[in-house]
Amino acid sequence: MPIEFSRERWEVVLENNRRWWRRELGRPLLQIALNGLPPDRPEPATPRVSKATTAYDLRYSPEQIADRWDWEQSRVRWIGDGFPHVWLDFGAGALAAFLGGEARPGLETIWFYPGEHEGRALTELRLPFRPDNPVLQRVADIGRAAGERWQGLVQVGMTDLGGTLDVLSTFRPGERLLLDLYDDPENVKRLAWEIHEAWFQAYDLLDGVLRPPNPGCSSWPGLFSECRSYMLQCDFAYMLGPDMFDEFVKPELARACERLKGRAFYHLDGVGQLPHLDSLLSIEALDGVQWIPGAGQRPVEEWPDVYRKIRDAGKLIQVFGTPRTLDTLARQLGSAESIVIMMGGNVADEAEYRACVKKYGGE
Repeated sequence: MPIEFSRERWEVVLENNRRWWRRELGRPLLQIALNGLPPDRPEPATPRVSKATTAYDLRYSPEQIADRWDWEQSRVRWIGDGFPHVWLDFGAGALAAFLGGEARPGLETIWFYPGEHEGRALTELRLPFRPDNPVLQRVADIGRAAGERWQGLVQVGMTDLGGTLDVLSTFRPGERLLLDLYDDPENVKRLAWEIHEAWFQAYDLLDGVLRPPNPGCSSWPGLFSECRSYMLQCDFAYMLGPDMFDEFVKPELARACERLKGRAFYHLDGVGQLPHLDSLLSIEALDGVQWIPGAGQRPVEEWPDVYRKIRDAGKLIQVFGTPRTLDTLARQLGSAESIVIMMGGNVADEAEYRACVKKYGGE
């Protein structure tokens, strides 16, 4: 069967997203994807692209990858504010590969190594943007093929460029970058701003490829915006104290938020990042926070103080969860208005998810 979505549905999704970003929707955004629709054609031979490694395998053309995505999307029903979307999965922090690093695909993920920069001293390291980088061109080619395939019916999301210091840590692996913060802070800052510029040059190049046929912008979580948007991050900050975060991370992060013009979220990943939350929330141009407690921690709905702090600062909240997750957060916060929740389930349980949509005022 063809993808179960329409241009008319897209108009509803667009308007609801506009109102949510303006804090005018009066309810949460409910992005719900239900898998399990029967396919109407054989499964393509191209492996699942969601494992990231397929995108690097040059045996498969961009058109074959788009066809595999099309088959997978045809097996999903979107309800509430859900919409068909894919993202260009080249591993977390693919910008490192664009800057001369080496990408080594594994079975389920991508690992990045210094590549051509192996062994270079911090003072010798230069990371300028190179638009002819073959990995970057591969990303663009797949994005272009997907856009041509769907002509805006499926939102094609930006690849995971990574956080600035996360990318730098590829070229200063192990504990080197931590030592650099003490031994040569000025060169760390120089390289952070060099990567910052390369990040936005890569973003602009790919946005120029993706935007013409697409309804708007999205990245790996599927959070949608009609204008420039991204889920920013700095996983390296897990190992930093508040003072070092404010010195080495916050200035560049604040500038990135400004350049995204108020559609910037931050990926707050793990309890080690909670000491930075107050500092993050003081960034005026940061629009919202995604809280991921991390492996072995309490589930997302059991952190009411974190969500209250985010909401009290006037920021939006993005979570992954279930109807129960949303019910808990709504009870803890008094309402669920500032939340966008991504839910995944099976069409066999559609009644439960439609009841959730109805409960929270969706269509």
